[in-house]
Amino acid sequence: QVQLVESGGGLVQAGGSLRLSCAASGSILSINAMGWYRQAPGKQRELVAVLTSGSNPKYAGSVKGRFTISRDNARNTVYLQMNSLKPEDTAVYYCNAFIVTMQTNGMGYWGKGTLVTISS
Repeated sequence: QVQLVESGGGLVQAGGSLRLSCAASGSILSINAMGWYRQAPGKQRELVAVLTSGSNPKYAGSVKGRFTISRDNARNTVYLQMNSLKPEDTAVYYCNAFIVTMQTNGMGYWGKGTLVTISS
């Protein structure tokens, strides 16, 4: 059983910053990729940033230069530092990870999401 638990969401004013965290727990053998998606009201879920083992991070064009994804492998945790936040960044942010366990050769897992609200 694998769980992803996000934290760090909240309400901030435009121009402010937030740092999201996502910790993976369970019978984890390895984590090949960890990333963040977001879903705004009435819109489809979209990729924000992803870190794949052995590769450079990838960002959505709308957040490049403002958001930074990082990972603590020892803690199975991924972070998303969000700076210069804009009202259009308002969304539920979901953590996603591709994890190998003793029961599977690898599958994707989702967290329950954390709400980020940016006021103008």
